[in-house]
Amino acid sequence: MTIQDPWFTIQPIDSNTYAISEYGHWEKVHSFLLLGTELAVLIDTGLGIANIKRVTDQLTSLPVKVFTTHVHTDHIGSHGAFDAIYVHEDDKDWLVNGIQGLSIEHIRKHIGRDITLPVPESFHPETYRPFQGEPAGLLRDREVWELGGRKLRIVHTPGHSPGHVCIYDETSSYLFTGDLLYDTMPIYAFYPSTNPADLVHSLERIASIPQVRKVFGSHYSLGLDPGILKEVKHAVSYLRTNELVRFGTGIHSFNGFRIQF
Repeated sequence: MTIQDPWFTIQPIDSNTYAISEYGHWEKVHSFLLLGTELAVLIDTGLGIANIKRVTDQLTSLPVKVFTTHVHTDHIGSHGAFDAIYVHEDDKDWLVNGIQGLSIEHIRKHIGRDITLPVPESFHPETYRPFQGEPAGLLRDREVWELGGRKLRIVHTPGHSPGHVCIYDETSSYLFTGDLLYDTMPIYAFYPSTNPADLVHSLERIASIPQVRKVFGSHYSLGLDPGILKEVKHAVSYLRTNELVRFGTGIHSFNGFRIQF
């Protein structure tokens, strides 16, 4: 299915999986729609500059559940358009009461800069507010969701946020890594609300998932070769051996990604 949209770029990964990307913003955010035969899952809802539901409504008539990789502004932007929102318990407080460690001034400054496409008339950076609200349910580590002919496993991967999760599509062998692993810009673990030791442990955990065919981070390049997970194992060992897993040690570069503590 081909969909043209003034803000979102829709790219099929396969016949039942779509990337919905926001290339007009400097963060180059990707959300992902995964279709089963009975249920659809939307991994994150983007920046909220435009309403992502107008895209998912065209891609599927199935009921859609939103799986939140973590509660940062660029992943919960259109949460208010959906009824069935799920989040890990350790990020629930941020979803309900506001994101810890990021002021509204900081959020508004970064949501409105370096935009290269026309934005909807309804978007005003100076009055922008991240979604806040109660989730429909919680995502739990190791639980498996059945979509109808497709199984998704939740992997709790704290560090970038306390309740960050990755989603492993056991049927297609796709690993959706949120902000735990992506390329181009550094992976952030230097905010007071982040935890370097947890992030490195989480990287070690996803690197041990067998038979991954493709890695999909939530920013920049769409789809990374699974060989990057071997480099992740090397990075974990290097950072620990050299006692770099702590705030203030700077940016550490590896083959295909960087981490900032």
